[in-house]
Amino acid sequence: MPTGFLIATGKSVGDTITLGFHGREIPVRIVGEVFDTDNNGVAVFTSWQTVAAAAPSMPPSGYDIQLTPGTSATAYAQQLGRRIGTDYDVSVNNNSSTTLTLMQGLIGTLTLMLAVVAGLGVLNTVVLSTRERVHDLGVFKAIGMTPRQTIAMVVCWVAGTGLIAGVLAVPAGFVLHRYVLPEMASAANTGLPAVILNAYSGWELGALALAGLAIAVIGALLPASWAAGTRTATALHAE
Repeated sequence: MPTGFLIATGKSVGDTITLGFHGREIPVRIVGEVFDTDNNGVAVFTSWQTVAAAAPSMPPSGYDIQLTPGTSATAYAQQLGRRIGTDYDVSVNNNSSTTLTLMQGLIGTLTLMLAVVAGLGVLNTVVLSTRERVHDLGVFKAIGMTPRQTIAMVVCWVAGTGLIAGVLAVPAGFVLHRYVLPEMASAANTGLPAVILNAYSGWELGALALAGLAIAVIGALLPASWAAGTRTATALHAE
């Protein structure tokens, strides 16, 4: 039964209910929960054999065929379609959805754009900070600071902030993810499988936390390189 049906009736997996079909009552036991929104989440999913006694002449609406490993689904569907004729529709279920693919592409694009905007923000901040400290950089260069040390110093100005931002933002995003998705599913009168909520493993969360550090470093590299290439005399005379 869909989640909406279970909520509306107060039933749970393992309970017994009675279905009315073609004027007959059919007792059935709920054996699982389906995350489906068809008919506002109250449609019943059952086998053809369950209702065959009430409607023996009703044909099945479709067949799902599971192939043995190594069998080409496309070749099988083509051969089956030629055998049974054009009166029947034969298609390959590849468990993909055009809408889902578009949504994933949109999410990926937005994530990339956010990373680029964050990097540009770091770049702008470091450029302003570097220009303000250009005289200090000249002093450091005069007493022997190498270009590599200059780049490392400029990058370190924002590296700590980027790391702290990632460490704080990832747990906040994780909590928001665990809250928003069930609310969205509830609005659609359905539930969510655990695999949707438990989408991130420990190493993935750690990698996301380090993304703030990576964005900060990448955004600071250009002004750091400019600072490293500035001549000592020019830096010392800068105001």
